[in-house]
Amino acid sequence: MLDKITEEIAHFIGVFHVSVEDARFREAYPEFSFNPVKAELDPLPVIETDFAAPYELLGYEPGLDYRSPKPQPWHLDPRPTGFQGTPPPQSADGNVPGNTEYHWPKHEAATSHGTTKFIPPEIEPPGSVVNHLNQAIALSDNDYFSVGGHGLVFSPDPIDNSELLEGAEAAASLSPIGDLERPGSSAEIIAVIKTTVSQLDAAEPGAGDAVQVFTTAKTIEGVYVNGELVAEAPKLEDYHSFDGEEEESEDDPGANTWTTGDGTVAIESSVEVEAGGNTLVNDAVLKSFWTGGTVTAVVGDHVEVNAIVQINALWDVDAITSAVGEPTTGDANELFNSATFERLDASREPDTDPASAGDYPQYWSITEIEGDLMIVNWLEQFIFMSDNDVGILSSSGVTTSVVSGDNLGVNHTSIFELGFAYDLIIVGGSVYDANIIQQMNVLFDNDVVGGASGFHTTGKAVSSSANLLWNQAHIANIGDPHRFDALPQQYLDAANALAGGSRNISHKVLSEDAFTGLEGLQVLHVRGDLLKLQSIQQTNILGDSDQIALAMDAIAPHLDAGWSISTGSNALMNNAAIVDLDSFGKTYVGGDQYSQETLYQAELISRRPDFGSPEADALVNEAVLFLDDSMLDPTDAAVPEPHIAAEYDAHLDDGVNSVLGH
Repeated sequence: MLDKITEEIAHFIGVFHVSVEDARFREAYPEFSFNPVKAELDPLPVIETDFAAPYELLGYEPGLDYRSPKPQPWHLDPRPTGFQGTPPPQSADGNVPGNTEYHWPKHEAATSHGTTKFIPPEIEPPGSVVNHLNQAIALSDNDYFSVGGHGLVFSPDPIDNSELLEGAEAAASLSPIGDLERPGSSAEIIAVIKTTVSQLDAAEPGAGDAVQVFTTAKTIEGVYVNGELVAEAPKLEDYHSFDGEEEESEDDPGANTWTTGDGTVAIESSVEVEAGGNTLVNDAVLKSFWTGGTVTAVVGDHVEVNAIVQINALWDVDAITSAVGEPTTGDANELFNSATFERLDASREPDTDPASAGDYPQYWSITEIEGDLMIVNWLEQFIFMSDNDVGILSSSGVTTSVVSGDNLGVNHTSIFELGFAYDLIIVGGSVYDANIIQQMNVLFDNDVVGGASGFHTTGKAVSSSANLLWNQAHIANIGDPHRFDALPQQYLDAANALAGGSRNISHKVLSEDAFTGLEGLQVLHVRGDLLKLQSIQQTNILGDSDQIALAMDAIAPHLDAGWSISTGSNALMNNAAIVDLDSFGKTYVGGDQYSQETLYQAELISRRPDFGSPEADALVNEAVLFLDDSMLDPTDAAVPEPHIAAEYDAHLDDGVNSVLGH
């Protein structure tokens, strides 16, 4: 019998004789191959290796006593790198809390290889972020059109926008916040926030025709619609659709014609006018998660303000001829001011597991900002549109469609800022934090729709209002509104030590309950102020005062023509949302702590202008010029063309947006 070592070697060497078996297969392979391999492969070499067995292998030994090696020196200990350490925190009686065995690195440790230094890695500071955005749209679409064989000229006084701009100033004066200048430095940011606070403190609902709601408190939570607390905010899709015009009928596009009994082709006699239908949209979403900490220690003051200001102003006084009947059903204007204040508590509950009780951080790393840390997003969105149309129409026995409005202006911005999270933020100065949303819609929709002398018809429909003014704002703060407390002495000492150049964190700070269960602590030190300003200003101003004259065809009046007149149906919409990260947990303040949240909502519906006459037909006939044979004589003076003044920075006026006749 072979001994144990010889037997093992014999089995091991046998592995190398597999090449012999391969050779046997190769000898038999050509007998079964249709196409024998022409290339001859070299045989695999036999690798000879020297083996040594200096120890005699023993059999099974029960009760083997194994002891692990001693712990390696601290600089070789596989712990999270990049943290400075401290001796374990002690309780009042001098004992280490809990039963955890603490190991902590020292700045210098003597080993058998010499002296080793522990150097923490650099952690990237968040840095300041400042965005100034200005989006503006200006459109002048003042059309003049004359359709049909009426033989008339309609020459009313042109509508200028001076009253519109005056109305916009009157609406803006309702806001409790004045015209804030865009800040360009740390001092100006603080000045803007302080000015806003002082203005809101001094504000109260003003007098006048506006319906105003003013609410201010330390915290506001919930959804407010037109001053009323509701369970759920209204949805825009329930009041407005962005799908555009209704889908075209799948029927024959010539559906306005048909064949009569005698074989002749008849045409639907109708006149359709769309002089409104403008859509103005400002949309902004701002999410700022640039920096936050589980614990924030502020040596100076902490000032926080959240404000939503919403104003809807409407001038909609129409003069409609009785010849086209009363306004259609569902023609009422709709005004919405919807504001939501929300608080999201993201604080971390301390670890209550008995196994980890008293398990506080043993390491820390500090990153520092020398001056101020600024997080500023200043966004302004503005749309000005003038759509004051003048037109005269008659039915010529065909299908007539006139579109002189239906303009669209959209400003959209979406900002998402994702930065850095820390366990502890120490601010040597003060914290100024403001989220402000200001929204305003101003609409002039004072229409005149009258009939020239002799106008009458049997088919009629008119819509002069049906406007939508929509303001929707949402401010969500991440952080408990009751997280504030006085600055403990250990945090003040830590702030002073860091300001003096120390890189140590005392065990009293590390023993904070919020840090339980953390092995290492990431610290951000801001020597100056922490400034956070998120401001969204949205403004829509639309002038849609149309003057439409209706007349009969001078040669062949069509009494059975269907009339559809729309001079309203405008939509002015502002939507804004701010989500701001304040804190993941506790905030300690050494100075004064001030919190204020304000909601201001106003609706201004004016009865101006006073047309001076209740009859729209009288207004129209004052501006209608009848042509006779003498006026058509080329030797006579030409009929003066209607003058349409250019509006708003001399943008060109077009003759007509769209006139379609079928």
